[in-house]
Amino acid sequence: MGTQLIVRVRERRRSCGLSQQQLAERAGISRQTLVAIEAGRLTPSVAVALRLARALGCAVEELFSFAEPPLLEAQLALSERWTVPIPSRVRLGRVGETFVAWPVRDDTGEAEGMIRERAGERVTVEPLVDPATLERSLVLAGCDPALAMLAAHLKRWHRDLRVVWVSLGSRTALQALARGWVHIAGTHLWDPDTGEFNLSEVRRQLVGRPVAVVTLSRWVEGLGLAPGNPKRIRSVGDLVKPGVSIVNRELGSGSRIVLDRFLAQEAIEPAMLRGYERELAGHRAVAEAVANGLADAGPIVYPVARAHGLDFVPLLEERYDLVVPLSVLDWSPVRDLLELLTSRPVRRELEASGYAVQESGTIVATFGQR
Repeated sequence: MGTQLIVRVRERRRSCGLSQQQLAERAGISRQTLVAIEAGRLTPSVAVALRLARALGCAVEELFSFAEPPLLEAQLALSERWTVPIPSRVRLGRVGETFVAWPVRDDTGEAEGMIRERAGERVTVEPLVDPATLERSLVLAGCDPALAMLAAHLKRWHRDLRVVWVSLGSRTALQALARGWVHIAGTHLWDPDTGEFNLSEVRRQLVGRPVAVVTLSRWVEGLGLAPGNPKRIRSVGDLVKPGVSIVNRELGSGSRIVLDRFLAQEAIEPAMLRGYERELAGHRAVAEAVANGLADAGPIVYPVARAHGLDFVPLLEERYDLVVPLSVLDWSPVRDLLELLTSRPVRRELEASGYAVQESGTIVATFGQR
């Protein structure tokens, strides 16, 4: 976003009783150049700015200055979780009537704003993009890296749309949707008692909220292992071998639920696993820890293990769904996002990454329909 230059040459010239021609001659520039500078159509070079300041008997700063950046008030999502230094980079988007700020948790992530002040759950943000573009925001939450791919495809269709993907575990993504902080939440929560995916948790987290549940894909949940599997891990039971260490996912994530259930089936207590308490947010973080030798194994999905060159022990095939409020189902970016799931290019890209796409784009259920 370009910073606005405030030009006070005309006011200073008039206070000195000079015509445009007179000032142009004193500064050694053409009258046409001066007219363009005063009108804000031309940004002067450093040399020209110095000449004008000398001709008008003032400092350059009295003639040219940058406007103070506009500030926005925003809701800091998951404010109870974040220790946010000031300033701090954030993803920023409008959801309904509210600007929502999500702290950037890595050095390479995009940012639309910078937190300048914080008061509890509210933050004052300096936009790093044109604030008008934030009005056209689609905010997605979920742990599936395919959401980033879908966002990229969608931005090609809607060049004026700003798509913000926030990587969150499944239960946290649903909670964010329930609190009105995102437009769409992705989830892969297995209910071991019923064998169903996502629907029971959607009912719990979004009581009475009219939503549709749409399948993105199926994938296989399991254990990501160090390349070559040097510790010869063949099952969850091998995680208790001497010398084996793991990293884990956070509570509320689909991967953690699957791991805990399989441990219980093997009568393995979490305390028996070295590294069980080392929680990482996101599949990619687990994969990078294992790939870099910081652990021998971790709960992860096959597409991410494959992308990081890890060995893999499959545990369970899961359905990954998108939960979409009915209120936005007919909004063109959302409609196009769901249509992408049935398009051949997107399906081929998902299949090449290790996803099963036969059900992609299928509406599994609707809740709270009026």
